[in-house]
Formats: sequence, C-alpha cells, structure tokens
Amino acid sequence: MAGWVTLWLGGSALAGVGVALAAHSLIDAPWMAAVVAVLVLTPLVALCGAFITSRWSRSARALADGISSLRDNDFSVSVTQTTQDEFGDLVATYNTLGDRLRVERQSLYQRELMLDTVIQSTPLALVLTNDSDTVLYTNTTARQLFADGRKLEGERFARYLESAPAPLREAVERGGDTLFTLELGGEPQVYHVSQRRFLLNALPHRLLLLKQLTREINSQEVATWKKVIRVIAHELNNSLAPISSLAHSGQILAQSPPDPAQLSRVFATIEERARHLAGFIDGYAQFAKLPHPRLAPVSWAVLIERLRVVVAFELAGELPRRAATFDTAQIEQALINLLKNARESGSDSSAIELAVLTAPQGVAIEVRDRGPGFSSAALENALVPFYSTKETGTGLGLTLCREIVEAHGGRLRIANRDGGGAIVALWLPDGG
Repeated sequence: MAGWVTLWLGGSALAGVGVALAAHSLIDAPWMAAVVAVLVLTPLVALCGAFITSRWSRSARALADGISSLRDNDFSVSVTQTTQDEFGDLVATYNTLGDRLRVERQSLYQRELMLDTVIQSTPLALVLTNDSDTVLYTNTTARQLFADGRKLEGERFARYLESAPAPLREAVERGGDTLFTLELGGEPQVYHVSQRRFLLNALPHRLLLLKQLTREINSQEVATWKKVIRVIAHELNNSLAPISSLAHSGQILAQSPPDPAQLSRVFATIEERARHLAGFIDGYAQFAKLPHPRLAPVSWAVLIERLRVVVAFELAGELPRRAATFDTAQIEQALINLLKNARESGSDSSAIELAVLTAPQGVAIEVRDRGPGFSSAALENALVPFYSTKETGTGLGLTLCREIVEAHGGRLRIANRDGGGAIVALWLPDGG
C-alpha cells in the first residue's frame, strides 16, 4: 500500500511540474501558468487517486462486513486478498481468525452433542430450572417421570409437581438430598433425589437429579443377608460345637465314678458358651428393634455421671450450660459402646476422653483414645454392618451407634488422631 501511495504522489508531482513548465512557455504571467497547471492536474490527480484506492476501499468494506459478522457469531464470511501489502496481510489474518473460529465452534458443537446424548440416555432424571421455576432443560428420563414423555421446557415446574405422586412431590419440596419410595406398576421403587442451586450467567438456577436405586438396594440387601447368614452360622457353630462336645464328655463322666471338679468345669464351659450365644442373639435383636427416639431435655452433668458408673474416662473441656434434647437411653447406650471400644483398643484409661462441644445448629460429642487407631480397611468398613476387627465381635457396635445418631437426625464420623489413637464424633442437631 505504501508503494502505491508513493508512486501516486511522485507521479502527481512530476506531472504538476511538467504542466507548469508547458503553461509557462505559452503564458508570460507565471501566476496564470500556475493556475492553468492546477486546473489541468486536479481532475487527473483525483481520477488516478480514485483508481488506486478503489481496491483498498472495496477490501476495507468487505473487512468491515466480516468483522460485523464475527460480532453476530457468523464465522462463514471470508475476504478475498487482492494485494500483497500490509492491507493484504490484515485480510489474511482476518481469514485465518475466521477459519479458527469455525473449527472451534464445530468442535464445541460436537462436544455439546455428545454431552446431550449422554445426558438424554442416562437413567438419571435431570431437570434444570431458573429462579422463576421455569424449566430450561430436561432429559428423556425426567420427561417420562413427570410428563409421560412430553417436553417440559418453558413450563413452570410446580405445575408438574402438583400432579406428581405425593412421595415425589414431598421429597422435592423438602429440598436437599433424601430417599423416597414410589409405587410404580404395583411394585415399590426407591429413588434418591438431590438438589443443587448455583449461579449461571449471574442468575440463580436449580438442578434437580433423581436416581432409581431399587436394583442397587436389592443387590445390597441380598449381599447383606448372605453376610448375616454367614456370621450367624459361624457364631452358632463356634458355640454349639463345643457345647455338643462337652455334653458328650459330661455323659461319659456321669457313667464313671463321679468327679465333681471335672463336671463343674464342663458345665461352666457350657454355661459360658450359652451366655455368649445369648448375648450375640440379643445384640442382633437390639439392632433390629431399635425404637424411634423419645426426645426429652437432658442435663449434661447427669448424663456424664451415669456414663462414669459404667466405664472410666476423662472429661475434656467444659460442658455446655444449656441442656440438650435427645433420647437419653439411646444416646447413653451409643456412648457406652464407644467408650468400651476405646478401652478395648488398648488405650490407657487416663487417655480416654469424652468432649462435648457446641457446634453450628447442634452439639458435637467426641470420644477419643490413644490406641492403635483405625487401619485403612477399618476406616472404610467400620460402619458397615457385621464388620468387626475383633475375634469375638458382632460387627454391630458402631453400626448401632450410627443408627441411633441418624435416628436423631445427626451424623457419626470416625477418624484417626494426630499422634496416634482414634476419634469418633457424633453431631446431634438442636432439638434432637
């Protein structure tokens, strides 16, 4: 471009000088010769300038139109490169940018298509709504669940909730994560509902996810029952086999000259095994028949004194001044189990601590020891029913504690302590 401008200016100057000299040879007055030269050269220079800049003007207009197209997300416009100068380099750069944006948009479209295909084919029901409860997006499973396959987009979600089964409607209206059961086709189906709120383009949205868990729960129930049968069979065999053998030995001793000491040992062993078997069965019965908590105000000082009668421990910190509200018998039983576990871990009695801490919207109770702590396998399975690291354990202690705490609407957490030992923390909400 600079070369063409230089050529045009240089040519105009030379032509001006030539015309001025010719006019001066014909006209004696110098000023008159200059006027004639200007009048002759002006149209000529303008014509040459228009000719030279016409290509630049066309390319500039095309480039401006292309940039407007980019602003409108239209990346299909390209500009023909007519020169090999700086302006031509600018046109080439624009074309390269347009090609790159076209490729990126096509790649993005393919990824969105793949994601939509995955979401539409998943058995998880998905509903996205905005702050005014208008449905923005659903997948096939959600449309089948809420509208018999019809589209929900653009409608208010509350309209479909009103006609939904009561358990589903109540679970969604409660918010958060929860399980509920629906009767579908005469069969109970278990669902898990999860709700999350987030900002999208600075506007609040809600994402609702529903997953059918019937198959997983049924499989887990079968696996649990198999484990229960194995554990019960093992415990029964461990107790009944010695009883049977000792009964046979007692029968032989009864036919021989009496030996009171030996008979006493036989009957004591039979009694001990029978007591162990009765305790084992009682533990299962207690786990299976856990009643609903009876909430009542509880004095922390009274509860601590009742626990100290059963097992020794140190109280860490001060007790909260305000009373708590929970089922005293159940929470006391859970804490006794945890304190006994701490003692059986090998921890010194003076290192077994119980702390009652004020927590957000509730209270936290921690049982701490300085035993060996939990192994990685124990941390993963300690709250699974029938899992035990003790030779004579039933695997129901921590599970029963968790059932009691969760029946109160709380949570139970286990962890290893810094410096060795274990900690079991219970969180109970205000008012139980």
